[in-house]
This record gives sequence, C-alpha cells and structure tokens, in this order.
Amino acid sequence: MFQGASALNLDAKGRLAVPARHREALTSADGQVVMTAHPHGCLLVYPVAAWEPIRDQVLRAPSLDPRAALLKRLLVGYAQEEALDNAGRVLIKPELRQFAGLEKQVWLVGQGSHFELWSDESWKRQQQEMMAMAQTGLPPGFESLAL
Repeated sequence: MFQGASALNLDAKGRLAVPARHREALTSADGQVVMTAHPHGCLLVYPVAAWEPIRDQVLRAPSLDPRAALLKRLLVGYAQEEALDNAGRVLIKPELRQFAGLEKQVWLVGQGSHFELWSDESWKRQQQEMMAMAQTGLPPGFESLAL
C-alpha cells in the first residue's frame, strides 16, 4: 500500500530517486515501473502488475467513442515502462516531465495501489483545493466518514 506525500528532487537528467521504503513494492521482479499521464495534470506511477489490468480495461473501450479515444491516447499513449537503476532512481522521460510541468522539486503522493507525481506548483494548488473543500462540503460517498 502506497501512502504519504514526499517532497523530492529530480536530478539534472530528470531522474527521480524513489524512497527506499517503496522500491521493492513498487518494482516488479524485473525492477520496472509504469509511468503515464493523468487527466488532472500529474503523472501516475504504477507497479507493472497493477498497471496491466488498468491498461487492458482502457484498451477495451470503443475506439470510435471520442471520449474513450481521448483517454486511450492519454493513458496508454503516454505510458512508459522504466527500470530503476542500482541507486533506486527512475528516469522520467522528457515528454512526461513536460506534460506534468515537472522541474526540480516534485511531490510523490501515495494513492494505495500507485503514486501520483506532481510538480511543486501543481501540488500547492491541490493543497489549496483540499483546504477549500472544508468550506464546500465533502464529495459523494464521504458524508459519513469519521476521522
């Protein structure tokens, strides 16, 4: 289970050092992860085994439906398998960095089965939206949540 938010830095080559506590669970037997674009402007980082059923479900959608085709282009079109190096770093391709506006500081945010990877600027906007939610009310299904 991936949880928590970590402020991290990309190196000059666009590599992300995955926190040691997540490396084994995030990588499959061959040390690979899948990264792809998310419609909210961040990247998704999945273990290969968790990504494959999602990819297959997306690919089953009708190609002639314009909205389904857009999601296919985004989720599958941007998907990249990458290996962690011996230092636990993973290269984020320039196309993915550009899509999410990733520069030096980034945020790796656990979402249970995967991570979201946010630019510092976009993550700060997300935090503002989270705080504003206290004023606008909880989304459907969360009304009875007790913390």
